[in-house]
Amino acid sequence: MKIGFLGGSFDPVHFGHLIAAQDAFEQHQLDRLILVPAAQAPLKPNDVQCPAEDRLAMVRAAVAWDRRFEVSDYELRKGGVSYTVDSARHFRARFPGDRLFWIIGGDQLPRLHLWHDIGELVKLMEFIFLERPGHPMKAEPKVPGLRLHRCDGHLMEISSTELRARVRKGLSLDYFVPHKAIVQIQEKGLYR
Repeated sequence: MKIGFLGGSFDPVHFGHLIAAQDAFEQHQLDRLILVPAAQAPLKPNDVQCPAEDRLAMVRAAVAWDRRFEVSDYELRKGGVSYTVDSARHFRARFPGDRLFWIIGGDQLPRLHLWHDIGELVKLMEFIFLERPGHPMKAEPKVPGLRLHRCDGHLMEISSTELRARVRKGLSLDYFVPHKAIVQIQEKGLYR
């Protein structure tokens, strides 16, 4: 099987995340796609605003209807800084005979060599990068053993930071965030 993983803080989950997941799923003919909410991203130390259980609930609500997508709470249960290599070890042990792909935005490629234990990570997983329309990759990252696959992304300019600010200003999240996630944000009073 070909299994893709899309990690992130999902704070909140938005259509940019879900379109990226769908693009990778379709273009690389994945059998499964697993969304992996991070406890704390190492390169974005102050990024998470919302409690883990609320972010997990929003992601689950956003994709509950879609059989192609699953949600893993591995990083949230583990807690602490979420290093991709730790997740890769976990998923490699769980899916020993499958091809595993970590999905990233093309904007992350220049910093890929900085990822924790990148040498081991590239042995455990292949990478799919979403190339933003009109922003081609300038140079492939210098990471020995990297197996890199391009994906034409319909990447949307949606920022979770901007969405949290919209909530604080009382502006609508419609057309940015799946409705079931919006309901959770409103019911729990998140990001106020």
